Amino acid sequence: MIYTVTFNPALDFITQVDNFKVGEINRSSGEQILSGGKGINVSIVLRNLGVDSTALGFVAGFTGEEIERGVKAFGCRTDFIHLQEGLSRINVKIRSGKETAINASGPHIPTEKRNELFAQLDQLQEDDFLVLAGSIPSTLPENTYEIIMERLQGRNIRIVVDATGQLLLNVLKYRPFLIKPNSEELEEVSGEHLNGTQDLIRAARRLQELGARNVLVSMGGDGAVLIPETGEALYSAAPQGKVVNTVGAGDSMVAGFLTGFLWNSSMTDAFYSGIATGSASAFSENLATKEEVQSILKSIQR
Repeated sequence: MIYTVTFNPALDFITQVDNFKVGEINRSSGEQILSGGKGINVSIVLRNLGVDSTALGFVAGFTGEEIERGVKAFGCRTDFIHLQEGLSRINVKIRSGKETAINASGPHIPTEKRNELFAQLDQLQEDDFLVLAGSIPSTLPENTYEIIMERLQGRNIRIVVDATGQLLLNVLKYRPFLIKPNSEELEEVSGEHLNGTQDLIRAARRLQELGARNVLVSMGGDGAVLIPETGEALYSAAPQGKVVNTVGAGDSMVAGFLTGFLWNSSMTDAFYSGIATGSASAFSENLATKEEVQSILKSIQR
């Protein structure tokens, strides 16, 4: 089973405003309300691809209830922990040529509720996958990822970490199954300018030396590379298509990678499935569907 954790999920209120003007009344030409969060996105795309997962995390108030309803509407399993106080976030995204985002802080997560999540994760079984994605809310300890991974050490649970900066570096000693930095994030953690694919591969191999088993690097329009724990690095150019919306594309890449790996435990299949799924979301207003992914997979030159 695959489990995803979203510590601070949100309702994403997306509004299209033509010629947005600060300080004036603006009229929307369209709106969407979606259940959002990196782990939630992974669960939704997995379900679109026919793979079951369970979405974990914290929700609060009527907004939390709507987040859970929205995730279930995609057919996903959920086991969210409900907080007694506060409200889950509403993030506002204004699209007017460029996108402007206003992200809320989210509810306070008390210690006893944090411990409930730890107890849930203690129930994971050998060969389960756990996806830890995104930042840590200010009401949780900064080392929450490390606490979780230390608790699960030695149980053959395959942990995927999609995080940035020091948060990513701090977990490498626990040998995550997969990390997925993009090229800018890889530059940040390496502390140097990376010029071209070979530089990216060298920097990714250093993260392997620090403990990461497999490193998947997304490079946007320049494609992607995978440095598996065994074998040579894999590179693929980006599929051809018009980028419509990059929100959730990285999460989709993770979902596609896991789906491809589950097909036959092939890192090669996982790599190309991840690329196709991330691209399918980027080429669409919504998260990737199975039909979109299969169409792009056929076009990728191996």
